[in-house]
Amino acid sequence: MNLAYRDIRHGLGRFLLTCVGLGLLLGVVLAMIGIYRGLVVEALTIARAPAVDLWVVEANTRGPFAEASRIPADTREAIARIAGVVAAGSITYQTVEAEYQDRKLRLYVIGYEPTRPGGPPEIEEGHTIARSHFEMVADRSSGLVPRDRVRLGRDTFTVVGSTRQQVSSGGDPVVYIALQDAQKLQFDLAPPAARVQLARGTGGTGRDTVNAVIARLHPNASPDAVAETVRRWKHLAAVTQEAQELILTRSLVDRARRQIGLFTSLLLAVSAVVIALIIYTMTMEKLKQIATLKLIGAPDRTIIGMIVQQALALGLIGFAIGATLIASIKDYFPRRVVLEPDNVLALGVVVVVVCLLASALGVRAALRIDPATALGG
Repeated sequence: MNLAYRDIRHGLGRFLLTCVGLGLLLGVVLAMIGIYRGLVVEALTIARAPAVDLWVVEANTRGPFAEASRIPADTREAIARIAGVVAAGSITYQTVEAEYQDRKLRLYVIGYEPTRPGGPPEIEEGHTIARSHFEMVADRSSGLVPRDRVRLGRDTFTVVGSTRQQVSSGGDPVVYIALQDAQKLQFDLAPPAARVQLARGTGGTGRDTVNAVIARLHPNASPDAVAETVRRWKHLAAVTQEAQELILTRSLVDRARRQIGLFTSLLLAVSAVVIALIIYTMTMEKLKQIATLKLIGAPDRTIIGMIVQQALALGLIGFAIGATLIASIKDYFPRRVVLEPDNVLALGVVVVVVCLLASALGVRAALRIDPATALGG
Protein backbone atom coordinates (compact mmCIF):
# COMPACT_ATOMS: atom_id res chain seq x y z
CA MET A 1 0.00 0.00 0.00
CA ASN A 2 1.42 3.37 -1.03
CA LEU A 3 0.80 5.79 1.83
CA ALA A 4 1.59 8.89 -0.23
CA TYR A 5 -0.95 7.89 -2.91
CA ARG A 6 -3.63 7.13 -0.29
CA ASP A 7 -3.06 10.46 1.46
CA ILE A 8 -3.16 12.44 -1.79
CA ARG A 9 -6.33 10.68 -2.87
CA HIS A 10 -7.92 11.51 0.47
CA GLY A 11 -7.47 15.25 -0.15
CA LEU A 12 -7.31 15.20 -3.95
CA GLY A 13 -9.10 18.50 -4.57
CA ARG A 14 -6.88 20.54 -2.27
CA PHE A 15 -3.76 18.79 -3.57
CA LEU A 16 -4.58 19.55 -7.21
CA LEU A 17 -5.43 23.17 -6.37
CA THR A 18 -2.05 23.48 -4.65
CA CYS A 19 -0.37 21.98 -7.74
CA VAL A 20 -2.07 24.55 -9.97
CA GLY A 21 -0.89 27.42 -7.76
CA LEU A 22 2.65 26.08 -7.72
CA GLY A 23 2.43 25.46 -11.48
CA LEU A 24 1.62 29.13 -12.09
CA LEU A 25 4.67 30.12 -10.05
CA LEU A 26 6.95 27.70 -11.89
CA GLY A 27 5.39 28.83 -15.18
CA VAL A 28 6.56 32.37 -14.45
CA VAL A 29 10.07 31.03 -13.78
CA LEU A 30 10.05 29.19 -17.11
CA ALA A 31 8.67 32.27 -18.88
CA MET A 32 11.52 34.40 -17.52
CA ILE A 33 14.06 31.90 -18.86
CA GLY A 34 12.27 31.90 -22.23
CA ILE A 35 12.17 35.71 -22.32
CA TYR A 36 15.93 35.87 -21.71
CA ARG A 37 16.58 33.32 -24.46
CA GLY A 38 14.30 35.32 -26.72
CA LEU A 39 16.28 38.51 -26.01
CA VAL A 40 19.51 36.76 -27.01
CA VAL A 41 17.97 35.32 -30.19
CA GLU A 42 16.52 38.69 -31.20
CA ALA A 43 19.81 40.46 -30.48
CA LEU A 44 21.65 38.05 -32.78
CA THR A 45 18.99 37.79 -35.51
CA ILE A 46 20.03 40.86 -37.50
CA ALA A 47 23.75 40.08 -37.18
CA ARG A 48 23.24 36.50 -38.38
CA ALA A 49 20.76 37.27 -41.17
CA PRO A 50 23.35 38.24 -43.86
CA ALA A 51 25.36 35.03 -43.22
CA VAL A 52 28.71 36.82 -43.51
CA ASP A 53 32.13 36.38 -41.91
CA LEU A 54 33.40 39.94 -41.52
CA TRP A 55 32.06 43.39 -40.60
CA VAL A 56 34.03 46.46 -41.71
CA VAL A 57 33.08 49.60 -39.76
CA GLU A 58 34.37 53.02 -38.78
CA ALA A 59 37.71 53.10 -36.96
CA ASN A 60 37.57 52.91 -33.15
CA THR A 61 34.00 51.60 -33.15
CA ARG A 62 32.61 48.15 -32.43
CA GLY A 63 30.11 47.93 -35.24
CA PRO A 64 26.75 49.33 -36.32
CA PHE A 65 24.78 47.71 -33.48
CA ALA A 66 26.83 48.72 -30.44
CA GLU A 67 27.60 52.29 -31.54
CA ALA A 68 27.37 54.66 -34.50
CA SER A 69 29.46 53.86 -37.57
CA ARG A 70 29.75 55.73 -40.86
CA ILE A 71 32.16 54.88 -43.66
CA PRO A 72 32.32 55.83 -47.37
CA ALA A 73 30.19 53.63 -49.62
CA ASP A 74 33.13 52.97 -51.99
CA THR A 75 34.86 51.06 -49.16
CA ARG A 76 32.98 48.01 -50.42
CA GLU A 77 35.02 47.96 -53.65
CA ALA A 78 38.29 48.01 -51.70
CA ILE A 79 37.12 45.21 -49.39
CA ALA A 80 35.99 43.08 -52.36
CA ARG A 81 39.56 43.14 -53.74
CA ILE A 82 41.15 41.69 -50.59
CA ALA A 83 42.41 38.12 -50.97
CA GLY A 84 39.97 35.63 -49.47
CA VAL A 85 36.84 37.80 -49.88
CA VAL A 86 34.19 36.11 -52.03
CA ALA A 87 31.48 38.79 -51.87
CA ALA A 88 31.04 42.15 -50.17
CA GLY A 89 28.10 44.50 -49.76
CA SER A 90 27.32 47.88 -48.24
CA ILE A 91 24.57 48.09 -45.64
CA THR A 92 22.76 50.65 -43.48
CA TYR A 93 20.65 50.31 -40.33
CA GLN A 94 18.17 52.80 -38.89
CA THR A 95 14.97 52.95 -36.86
CA VAL A 96 12.06 54.95 -38.26
CA GLU A 97 8.42 55.58 -37.43
CA ALA A 98 5.84 55.46 -40.19
CA GLU A 99 2.11 56.11 -40.47
CA TYR A 100 0.07 53.16 -41.72
CA GLN A 101 -3.73 52.91 -41.62
CA ASP A 102 -4.04 55.55 -38.89
CA ARG A 103 -1.47 53.88 -36.63
CA LYS A 104 2.19 54.33 -35.90
CA LEU A 105 4.62 51.69 -37.12
CA ARG A 106 8.07 51.55 -35.56
CA LEU A 107 10.32 49.81 -38.07
CA TYR A 108 13.96 48.80 -38.22
CA VAL A 109 15.02 49.64 -41.78
CA ILE A 110 17.90 47.76 -43.40
CA GLY A 111 19.28 49.13 -46.65
CA TYR A 112 21.26 46.72 -48.80
CA GLU A 113 22.41 46.19 -52.37
CA PRO A 114 19.97 43.65 -53.88
CA THR A 115 22.67 41.73 -55.78
CA ARG A 116 25.03 41.54 -52.80
CA PRO A 117 25.03 40.17 -49.20
CA GLY A 118 22.72 41.81 -46.68
CA GLY A 119 19.21 40.98 -47.87
CA PRO A 120 16.46 38.96 -46.16
CA PRO A 121 17.50 35.36 -45.45
CA GLU A 122 14.22 33.94 -46.79
CA ILE A 123 11.05 35.09 -48.50
CA GLU A 124 7.80 33.54 -47.26
CA GLU A 125 5.44 35.31 -49.63
CA GLY A 126 5.97 37.43 -52.71
CA HIS A 127 9.49 38.09 -53.98
CA THR A 128 12.66 39.94 -53.07
CA ILE A 129 13.40 43.50 -54.22
CA ALA A 130 13.55 43.61 -58.02
CA ARG A 131 13.68 47.39 -58.66
CA SER A 132 16.27 49.90 -57.52
CA HIS A 133 13.73 52.18 -55.82
CA PHE A 134 10.58 52.15 -53.68
CA GLU A 135 10.21 48.41 -53.04
CA MET A 136 10.26 46.79 -49.62
CA VAL A 137 10.40 43.34 -47.99
CA ALA A 138 8.75 43.41 -44.55
CA ASP A 139 8.66 41.05 -41.60
CA ARG A 140 5.23 39.61 -40.86
CA SER A 141 5.23 41.01 -37.31
CA SER A 142 4.94 44.51 -38.79
CA GLY A 143 1.45 43.68 -40.07
CA LEU A 144 2.51 44.57 -43.64
CA VAL A 145 1.74 42.13 -46.47
CA PRO A 146 2.60 42.19 -50.19
CA ARG A 147 0.94 45.03 -52.14
CA ASP A 148 0.62 47.23 -49.06
CA ARG A 149 1.99 50.75 -49.45
CA VAL A 150 3.69 52.63 -46.62
CA ARG A 151 5.38 56.02 -46.53
CA LEU A 152 8.95 56.27 -45.24
CA GLY A 153 10.37 59.77 -45.12
CA ARG A 154 9.25 61.59 -48.25
CA ASP A 155 8.74 58.46 -50.39
CA THR A 156 6.07 55.76 -50.59
CA PHE A 157 7.20 52.14 -50.72
CA THR A 158 5.33 49.07 -51.96
CA VAL A 159 5.69 45.82 -50.02
CA VAL A 160 6.69 43.12 -52.51
CA GLY A 161 7.62 40.30 -50.13
CA SER A 162 7.31 39.01 -46.57
CA THR A 163 9.84 37.40 -44.29
CA ARG A 164 9.49 36.09 -40.74
CA GLN A 165 11.21 36.32 -37.34
CA GLN A 166 13.37 39.24 -38.45
CA VAL A 167 13.32 41.77 -35.61
CA SER A 168 15.86 44.13 -34.10
CA SER A 169 17.33 43.77 -30.62
CA GLY A 170 14.61 46.16 -29.44
CA GLY A 171 11.85 43.97 -30.86
CA ASP A 172 11.03 46.27 -33.81
CA PRO A 173 10.05 44.45 -37.03
CA VAL A 174 12.59 44.64 -39.84
CA VAL A 175 11.97 45.95 -43.34
CA TYR A 176 14.47 45.71 -46.19
CA ILE A 177 14.81 48.39 -48.86
CA ALA A 178 17.37 49.18 -51.55
CA LEU A 179 20.58 50.84 -50.36
CA GLN A 180 20.08 54.09 -52.30
CA ASP A 181 16.62 54.54 -50.81
CA ALA A 182 17.98 53.80 -47.33
CA GLN A 183 20.80 56.33 -47.76
CA LYS A 184 18.33 58.97 -48.84
CA LEU A 185 16.11 58.17 -45.86
CA GLN A 186 18.98 58.19 -43.36
CA PHE A 187 21.38 60.87 -44.58
CA ASP A 188 19.31 63.37 -46.58
CA LEU A 189 18.32 66.51 -44.71
CA ALA A 190 14.77 67.80 -44.76
CA PRO A 191 14.40 70.81 -47.12
CA PRO A 192 14.35 73.45 -44.31
CA ALA A 193 17.46 71.94 -42.69
CA ALA A 194 19.20 71.68 -46.07
CA ARG A 195 18.53 75.38 -46.73
CA VAL A 196 19.98 76.27 -43.31
CA GLN A 197 23.14 74.27 -44.04
CA LEU A 198 23.42 75.88 -47.48
CA ALA A 199 23.06 79.35 -45.94
CA ARG A 200 25.87 78.50 -43.49
CA GLY A 201 28.09 77.58 -46.41
CA THR A 202 28.40 73.89 -45.53
CA GLY A 203 26.57 72.72 -48.63
CA GLY A 204 24.51 70.12 -46.79
CA THR A 205 25.51 66.54 -46.07
CA GLY A 206 26.31 63.96 -48.75
CA ARG A 207 24.67 60.58 -48.60
CA ASP A 208 27.39 58.42 -50.19
CA THR A 209 27.82 56.85 -46.75
CA VAL A 210 26.98 53.48 -45.21
CA ASN A 211 27.02 52.05 -41.68
CA ALA A 212 29.09 48.97 -42.50
CA VAL A 213 30.51 46.80 -45.25
CA ILE A 214 29.89 43.07 -44.82
CA ALA A 215 31.96 40.36 -46.46
CA ARG A 216 31.73 36.64 -47.11
CA LEU A 217 35.05 34.84 -47.18
CA HIS A 218 36.38 31.80 -48.96
CA PRO A 219 35.99 28.66 -46.79
CA ASN A 220 39.78 28.37 -46.53
CA ALA A 221 40.30 32.04 -45.62
CA SER A 222 40.93 33.08 -42.03
CA PRO A 223 38.51 35.80 -40.81
CA ASP A 224 41.13 37.03 -38.32
CA ALA A 225 43.78 37.35 -41.05
CA VAL A 226 41.45 39.28 -43.35
CA ALA A 227 40.36 41.48 -40.43
CA GLU A 228 44.00 42.26 -39.65
CA THR A 229 44.53 43.29 -43.28
CA VAL A 230 41.59 45.72 -43.04
CA ARG A 231 42.84 47.18 -39.75
CA ARG A 232 46.03 48.32 -41.46
CA TRP A 233 43.90 51.05 -43.01
CA LYS A 234 43.76 53.41 -40.06
CA HIS A 235 40.32 54.80 -40.93
CA LEU A 236 38.61 51.40 -40.72
CA ALA A 237 37.99 48.69 -38.15
CA ALA A 238 37.10 45.05 -38.79
CA VAL A 239 35.05 42.73 -36.60
CA THR A 240 34.65 39.01 -37.24
CA GLN A 241 31.18 37.45 -37.05
CA GLU A 242 32.07 35.65 -33.82
CA ALA A 243 33.31 38.88 -32.24
CA GLN A 244 30.22 40.74 -33.45
CA GLU A 245 27.92 38.24 -31.74
CA LEU A 246 29.98 38.47 -28.56
CA ILE A 247 29.69 42.28 -28.61
CA LEU A 248 25.93 42.04 -29.08
CA THR A 249 25.36 39.62 -26.21
CA ARG A 250 27.58 41.59 -23.85
CA SER A 251 26.53 45.13 -24.72
CA LEU A 252 22.83 44.70 -25.51
CA VAL A 253 21.50 41.92 -23.29
CA ASP A 254 24.02 41.66 -20.45
CA ARG A 255 22.05 43.82 -18.00
CA ALA A 256 18.80 42.15 -19.00
CA ARG A 257 20.46 38.77 -18.46
CA ARG A 258 21.56 39.70 -14.94
CA GLN A 259 18.18 41.26 -14.14
CA ILE A 260 16.23 38.24 -15.33
CA GLY A 261 18.72 35.88 -13.66
CA LEU A 262 18.25 37.54 -10.27
CA PHE A 263 14.46 37.58 -10.66
CA THR A 264 14.45 33.90 -11.67
CA SER A 265 16.62 32.98 -8.68
CA LEU A 266 14.23 34.88 -6.41
CA LEU A 267 11.25 33.01 -7.86
CA LEU A 268 13.01 29.67 -7.38
CA ALA A 269 13.71 30.58 -3.75
CA VAL A 270 10.06 31.54 -3.28
CA SER A 271 9.02 28.24 -4.88
CA ALA A 272 11.27 26.33 -2.46
CA VAL A 273 9.77 28.14 0.53
CA VAL A 274 6.22 27.52 -0.74
CA ILE A 275 6.88 23.80 -1.26
CA ALA A 276 8.52 23.54 2.18
CA LEU A 277 5.59 25.26 3.89
CA ILE A 278 3.03 23.15 2.03
CA ILE A 279 4.79 19.89 2.91
CA TYR A 280 5.25 21.03 6.53
CA THR A 281 1.56 21.93 6.77
CA MET A 282 0.53 18.61 5.22
CA THR A 283 2.78 16.81 7.72
CA MET A 284 1.44 18.69 10.75
CA GLU A 285 -2.13 17.85 9.69
CA LYS A 286 -1.24 14.15 9.90
CA LEU A 287 0.32 14.11 13.37
CA LYS A 288 -2.06 11.47 14.72
CA GLN A 289 -1.73 9.27 11.62
CA ILE A 290 2.07 9.42 11.71
CA ALA A 291 2.09 8.74 15.46
CA THR A 292 -0.18 5.73 14.86
CA LEU A 293 2.19 4.42 12.19
CA LYS A 294 5.07 4.70 14.64
CA LEU A 295 3.03 3.03 17.38
CA ILE A 296 2.29 -0.03 15.24
CA GLY A 297 5.97 -0.32 14.34
CA ALA A 298 6.22 1.34 10.94
CA PRO A 299 9.90 2.13 10.17
CA ASP A 300 11.06 5.71 9.73
CA ARG A 301 11.89 5.09 6.08
CA THR A 302 8.17 4.46 5.37
CA ILE A 303 7.21 7.83 6.85
CA ILE A 304 10.13 9.60 5.13
CA GLY A 305 9.19 7.98 1.82
CA MET A 306 5.60 9.20 2.13
CA ILE A 307 6.65 12.81 2.71
CA VAL A 308 9.33 12.83 -0.03
CA GLN A 309 6.97 11.24 -2.55
CA GLN A 310 4.32 13.84 -1.83
CA ALA A 311 6.87 16.64 -2.25
CA LEU A 312 8.08 15.23 -5.58
CA ALA A 313 4.53 14.72 -6.82
CA LEU A 314 3.66 18.30 -5.87
CA GLY A 315 6.71 19.73 -7.63
CA LEU A 316 6.58 17.60 -10.78
CA ILE A 317 2.83 18.01 -11.34
CA GLY A 318 3.15 21.75 -10.73
CA PHE A 319 6.11 21.91 -13.13
CA ALA A 320 4.14 20.02 -15.81
CA ILE A 321 1.21 22.42 -15.42
CA GLY A 322 3.48 25.48 -15.63
CA ALA A 323 5.41 24.17 -18.66
CA THR A 324 2.21 23.29 -20.51
CA LEU A 325 0.71 26.70 -19.76
CA ILE A 326 3.75 28.66 -21.00
CA ALA A 327 4.16 26.47 -24.08
CA SER A 328 0.52 27.20 -24.94
CA ILE A 329 0.65 31.00 -24.57
CA LYS A 330 4.26 31.87 -25.47
CA ASP A 331 3.28 32.99 -28.98
CA TYR A 332 1.01 35.69 -27.50
CA PHE A 333 3.84 37.52 -25.72
CA PRO A 334 4.81 40.85 -27.33
CA ARG A 335 8.46 39.70 -27.48
CA ARG A 336 9.75 36.32 -28.54
CA VAL A 337 9.83 33.60 -25.87
CA VAL A 338 12.25 30.77 -26.70
CA LEU A 339 11.77 27.52 -24.78
CA GLU A 340 14.75 25.29 -25.46
CA PRO A 341 14.51 21.62 -24.40
CA ASP A 342 17.75 21.76 -22.40
CA ASN A 343 16.48 24.77 -20.41
CA VAL A 344 13.17 23.04 -19.65
CA LEU A 345 15.01 19.87 -18.60
CA ALA A 346 17.44 21.86 -16.42
CA LEU A 347 14.55 23.60 -14.65
CA GLY A 348 12.88 20.22 -14.12
CA VAL A 349 16.04 18.93 -12.41
CA VAL A 350 16.17 22.08 -10.27
CA VAL A 351 12.54 21.55 -9.25
CA VAL A 352 13.32 17.96 -8.18
CA VAL A 353 16.28 19.14 -6.09
CA VAL A 354 14.19 21.95 -4.57
CA CYS A 355 11.43 19.46 -3.68
CA LEU A 356 13.91 17.12 -1.99
CA LEU A 357 15.43 19.96 0.01
CA ALA A 358 12.02 21.43 0.88
CA SER A 359 10.74 18.06 2.13
CA ALA A 360 13.48 18.06 4.79
CA LEU A 361 11.37 20.37 6.99
CA GLY A 362 8.43 17.97 6.91
CA VAL A 363 10.66 14.94 7.48
CA ARG A 364 12.26 16.61 10.50
CA ALA A 365 8.83 17.38 11.98
CA ALA A 366 7.58 13.82 11.34
CA LEU A 367 10.59 12.13 12.94
CA ARG A 368 10.14 14.19 16.12
CA ILE A 369 6.54 13.04 16.66
CA ASP A 370 6.10 10.98 19.81
CA PRO A 371 4.21 7.66 19.16
CA ALA A 372 2.30 8.28 22.41
CA THR A 373 0.50 11.12 20.64
CA ALA A 374 -1.66 8.50 18.98
CA LEU A 375 -3.11 7.55 22.37
CA GLY A 376 -4.08 11.10 23.26
CA GLY A 377 -7.56 12.63 22.98
